[in-house]
Amino acid sequence: MDASLFQSRHEAFIEQAESSLRLLTPASTTRPERLHEAMRYSLEAGGKRLRPVLCLASAAAFAPQADAAHAATALECIHTYSLIHDDLPCMDDSDLRRGRPSCHKSFDEATALLAGDALQPLAFELLATGYASRPTLATALVRELALAAGSKLLVGGQTEDMDGQENDADRIEFILLGKTAAMLSASFAMGAMVGGASAVDVEHFRLAGRASGIAFQLVDDLLDLTADADQLGKPVGADAENGKSTYVDMHGIGATKERIEALTIETVGHLRATKGDTAFLVELVRRMSARRT
Repeated sequence: MDASLFQSRHEAFIEQAESSLRLLTPASTTRPERLHEAMRYSLEAGGKRLRPVLCLASAAAFAPQADAAHAATALECIHTYSLIHDDLPCMDDSDLRRGRPSCHKSFDEATALLAGDALQPLAFELLATGYASRPTLATALVRELALAAGSKLLVGGQTEDMDGQENDADRIEFILLGKTAAMLSASFAMGAMVGGASAVDVEHFRLAGRASGIAFQLVDDLLDLTADADQLGKPVGADAENGKSTYVDMHGIGATKERIEALTIETVGHLRATKGDTAFLVELVRRMSARRT
């Protein structure tokens, strides 16, 4: 895809994601104000908006006029809650997120915990109300997101990560799939569902998301060794400080880069195996794998 065309489409998807977040989530003035201020503080912290963009672009790949705003916002709500909770002192104990103080540093631990708690049901409310006229779709979306965010994947991955995983390849793979890949897989799949893709094509998108999600985390692990906090907008070297091993630690930088390349090829293969217009998504996943910040 032409670079300028990609850039314009990417910016349009990001703006659509930002607009949907502003319109579909409670205002900071909603009672109780402090809770909603904390929710908005974290939701509006910026970032790549990767999950909503993937959802919106996946829907557009099959139906350019598809309205995936509620699904995209639901995904960002779950992602944001997970970041708020991950940063808490009882978890990763991180004071910086997206280039500014974490939610619990700007407010307090209890408010941050509750803000994350509130974002979870909000995500499913968005799916139930946004697709009420399409109950079969709404049910499928709720199921997809619940599975991705549940105890076997997202929360399970965080649990295993908290336990430490030095020299344990199986545990590292479980964490890669749960903490990052599961939500990217859901982003691809939910967008395809909203776009009316066939079950076969939805599965290709689900698998594409899983492969690209693992690659995305491996790139993050590499950046944690080579970038700085200003570039990443969050502390670097935290895994090493906490005694946690990563895929890079176990297999080395060269092997990690080779796996990223293989996973990217796998992702592109799944996307191109569908009936969707996947040119934008193919370019996006390639850029995700080559990113430096």
